[in-house]
Amino acid sequence: MELTLLFADWLGKPVWMWLGFLGIVLALLIFDLGVLHRENREIEVRESLLLSSVYVSLGLAFGGFIWWQLGPESGMNYLTGFVVEKTLALDNVFVIALIFSFFAVPRIYQHRVLFWGILGVIVLRAIMIGVGATLVSQFSWVLYVFAAFLIITGVKMLWIGDKEPELAGNPIISFLRQRLNVTEGHHGQAFFVKKQDPLTGRLRWFVTPLFLALVMVELADIVFAVDSVPAIFTITTDPFIVYTSNIFAILGLRALYFALAAMIHRFKYLKPALAIVLVFIGSKIFVADLLGLEKFPAALSLGITFAIIAAGVFWSLVKTRDDTHPA
Repeated sequence: MELTLLFADWLGKPVWMWLGFLGIVLALLIFDLGVLHRENREIEVRESLLLSSVYVSLGLAFGGFIWWQLGPESGMNYLTGFVVEKTLALDNVFVIALIFSFFAVPRIYQHRVLFWGILGVIVLRAIMIGVGATLVSQFSWVLYVFAAFLIITGVKMLWIGDKEPELAGNPIISFLRQRLNVTEGHHGQAFFVKKQDPLTGRLRWFVTPLFLALVMVELADIVFAVDSVPAIFTITTDPFIVYTSNIFAILGLRALYFALAAMIHRFKYLKPALAIVLVFIGSKIFVADLLGLEKFPAALSLGITFAIIAAGVFWSLVKTRDDTHPA
């Protein structure tokens, strides 16, 4: 009976495929926190790049498994989604670095915030993808709404350019500071501390700036998910491919952050390239309709997406090769 359950269909795929994927994710998280980073310490650039290469390799290997198990089209859709989501995750690094700088989070505690942030992302993305899959299955026209939204978002990103979000006057931070007892400084790796209230003299629970940083990181991911979830649904509507490509792309972000944060200035043209990718992905569904195609070819989609992002990275590195790290 138990074996029969493993082969039962859930969201279009056998239960064993979902359990296998979740098992891999859980094992990676336990190994990361319980073995590699059991104690708080700063992560050096070399270690960051090494861990990132491992996560990228695992993500690509899982894409190979999907290719073998579900066929070439599913494999290419996964790889396209993985590349797009990875690039969107890289763009998220810029905002996370700004949040850590604003709250003066010491490097030694940044990994802790990112780890718990990733756990929140896994749950939030599951909810958002579940809602998206339900909408797409019930109302096929929603895909056109997603596509139009991506085109508008891409054009807006090109228009705004490198303008950074303003945190000093952020209404969410102001709201949290007004509603919560917030300590003046950090208390090690603690998100919550119990200390004496200066007004009443009684012991009360306080949140630390580290907790506020975690909240802002989670909210930043929700904002980015508003772009990434429609993007992946315009590539494929298979919930398994949508979710797995999302999560594998995000899992390595925590490791890659510490390398990218040290050389953010070298990726000046990554955001324009990403904006063009969003416009391209959003326009595919309309182009396919105009050409009378059932779907835009998956191989062509993967090739164009990779070429745009690679061109953005290459041009960034060429144009900034003489730049020094900003002080």
